[in-house]
Amino acid sequence: MPIDAAKAVAAEPRTGQIAWTHKDVQLYHLGLGAGVPATDPDELRYTLESRLHVLPSFATVAGAGSPGVISGLSMPGVDVDLARVLHGGQSLRLHRPIPAEGTATATGRIAAVYDKGTAAILVMRTEVADAEGPLWTNDAQIFVRGEGGWGGDRGPSTRREAPAGDPDRTVERPVREEQALLYRLSGDWNPLHADPEFAKLAGFDRPILHGLCTYGMTLKAVVDTLLGGDVTRVRSYTTRFAGVVYPGETLRVRMWREDGAVRVAVSAAERDDAPVLADTTVEHT
Repeated sequence: MPIDAAKAVAAEPRTGQIAWTHKDVQLYHLGLGAGVPATDPDELRYTLESRLHVLPSFATVAGAGSPGVISGLSMPGVDVDLARVLHGGQSLRLHRPIPAEGTATATGRIAAVYDKGTAAILVMRTEVADAEGPLWTNDAQIFVRGEGGWGGDRGPSTRREAPAGDPDRTVERPVREEQALLYRLSGDWNPLHADPEFAKLAGFDRPILHGLCTYGMTLKAVVDTLLGGDVTRVRSYTTRFAGVVYPGETLRVRMWREDGAVRVAVSAAERDDAPVLADTTVEHT
């Protein structure tokens, strides 16, 4: 069988050094649509090096995401066709605020393999620490079609009951036509997000936005709208990717306040609110 769950989980972790500067952080923020209006003091916190703070979702691209999801798919016990691979979800836990410049050690491993019957889910965990201690833990849930059915652990359900009542806040965030082209400069060079011919081969009418770009845009909307623009209040951020976004569309971000958390649902406004991010929670202080 292409996935040997026991071998994959038992494999030695892969460790690499990562580094980033304020320019990497600024480029990431611009790739999320920050800087509009350009002179807005709230936006300058994302774009001006003298005032720079780091949106926690930068953790998904810091050091180009090393050791990275693709390298994880070549771990012992894993031999899968990349055409069958989908990014199913992402979770991030912050141990302390991310500095605007830094060097760190990233350790990646497969934390779990779940059998969903018609598919397998790999939980690919990256733990990052610098000289002062742990910085963040990233979990990418990778959905591999056609690789389930061996009778393994189905794993926990990520589906949550929808928040009750009307959202406390709803905001809309436009996705610029060139946004995927700018976002990919932070390290995800998949031609699916830039090359129309490649996108057609993958079954899409045109290139699609990176799911992790939507992930970052959504967190920025929550921080700016309900957390007073204070990125240091974010403790964790979890989502399930429920649909695609095309550059030029508008994200509709609905937010519900809970005790110590914000529940979020994101849809594509122009496509009858087609779901984009689901089961999404930002935990905060």
